[in-house]
Amino acid sequence: MKQTRRTFLAAAAAAVVQGAEPVIDIHQHTNYAGRTDDELIAHQRTMGITRTVLLPAGSKYGLAAGCGGNDTVVALAQRHPDEFLFFANEVPDLPEARPVIEKYLKAGAIGIGEQKFHLDCDSAAIHMVAEVAEEFGVPVLMHFQHGEYNMGIERFHTMLEKCPRVNFIGHAQTWWGNIDRNHVQAVMYPKTKVAPGGITDRLLSDYPNMYGDLSAGSGLNALLRDEEHAQAFLERHQDKLLYGSDCDDRAGEGEKCSGSKCLEAIRRLAPSGTVRQKILYGNASRLLKIR
Repeated sequence: MKQTRRTFLAAAAAAVVQGAEPVIDIHQHTNYAGRTDDELIAHQRTMGITRTVLLPAGSKYGLAAGCGGNDTVVALAQRHPDEFLFFANEVPDLPEARPVIEKYLKAGAIGIGEQKFHLDCDSAAIHMVAEVAEEFGVPVLMHFQHGEYNMGIERFHTMLEKCPRVNFIGHAQTWWGNIDRNHVQAVMYPKTKVAPGGITDRLLSDYPNMYGDLSAGSGLNALLRDEEHAQAFLERHQDKLLYGSDCDDRAGEGEKCSGSKCLEAIRRLAPSGTVRQKILYGNASRLLKIR
């Protein structure tokens, strides 16, 4: 199921022929808010995505959006292997979590996540996930949301220190709110100017195994709330940031599509073409071994 170098280069060449650079979207879901596979395919093609990584829900909760589980992402990736790749996932404190995650990694998953469950980010269950990730050499994508999911972001540096060979990808409201050193944790979508040096900024700077997923309204908000800061942030962390969409609309364009708006923001705010290319596909290609 992993993409070959020839497949990736062919897709990239096709994108160039069409007048657009290749884009790897590291964050999409099947059955997102009831969206069909065909609607998802059309959405990604409208946005000009070269390759999409599908993130399954675990066997419970549906990632709070009714998203499809492991079997659904495998099925779509098998149906369109040149367009879709997939992660493995499970609620990590379930007794069967480890064998389930291992099963889908053996079936071709290239990462674990999106981990979006009501646990502390440094819990024993998350340590188990990290152990599996290290064994298989894949990253873990974490949804940080104060009071809800992967709680205790102020302690996450301990995970990065204990698991230096595991790459983690941060995502969601609390992850992106904490680009600001003055962030109030209960605020999900802050609109104030950013004071650099928040938890997220420091984690990206200080730990080689920490990356950031720019997807969803939270990532878009982080770019647009203070565009002068965003330009410097993209420059500073150009080797650590990954484009993702994580939007549930059907159109793939327009005001309701946070994925296309994020693409536009990156292209406008990236300080150079080199930085833009890293964020849109180079970093994901390297981190996820998409060749």
